[in-house]
Amino acid sequence: MYTQWIKDMNPDKILLPVKSIINARDLGGYEVAGGLHVKHNMLIRTAHLADATDKDLQYLAKLNIAKVIDLRQEREKLGKEDRMIPGAEYVCVPIDAGGGTAAQASEEEREKLIGKKKFDIRKFIMVAAFNEMAQKIGTEMYPTLLFYSECQQQFALLFQQILNTENGAILFHCTQGKDRTGITSALLLAALGASRETIVADFDFTNQIYAKDVRKFSRRVRFMGGKEKEIATVKAFIGANTENFIKALDTIDERYGSMEAYLKGPMKLTDADLQTLRERYLE
Repeated sequence: MYTQWIKDMNPDKILLPVKSIINARDLGGYEVAGGLHVKHNMLIRTAHLADATDKDLQYLAKLNIAKVIDLRQEREKLGKEDRMIPGAEYVCVPIDAGGGTAAQASEEEREKLIGKKKFDIRKFIMVAAFNEMAQKIGTEMYPTLLFYSECQQQFALLFQQILNTENGAILFHCTQGKDRTGITSALLLAALGASRETIVADFDFTNQIYAKDVRKFSRRVRFMGGKEKEIATVKAFIGANTENFIKALDTIDERYGSMEAYLKGPMKLTDADLQTLRERYLE
């Protein structure tokens, strides 16, 4: 259903012209209900800003970024703290994609996966591929993000941060700009009246960005003896599992009746909030 959408999405036209910020995209231009479109340069999704060059930051500053919302946990920032965009307020709304599984992990297990001094996503992926807890987190990631109560509370807080920003653009990101950032983008697009096709296409576009990395790390894991389960974990932590994401959207409909009911339920958005978002970000 959404495959043609993806084929028509040209990375050169969608990605922002920044050198060292991965998966940097503007939600502007997406069509929503009523023939309206998301305004350009108002809702920006990216990976972390730790490696941003001075020119990258200057470019983002020109977009009038009023607030940067970092969805990473403190451990993920070790050695990878964001570089600041001039004029932007920095807010942290940490979301743990591991949910209850990660919460039950010992400090030793967490350090084995994430490290003590500096978080290295490449090392993490190679360790995670053969780690039973990480395999479980990778399989359950999207249901966790959308239905685990602590995650829902943080996403609701994120919406309030956006609603409280009356002027200027919002930039939101996690580590790779794909799972927590992808869910944030999906919820925002849904709140603005985008179709499921548009929401899924935006989510899946991440796989074009990370396709080479998925192949590279999959080869490494196979060389180390990894089988189907280990390769699936690599794909979960590097790419975006669109099939699982769609299943999670279906579960929202089953549990809540509709995406709008979900937004008004655990996301705590009122009709007035939805109207505010649409007036602010649509044209």
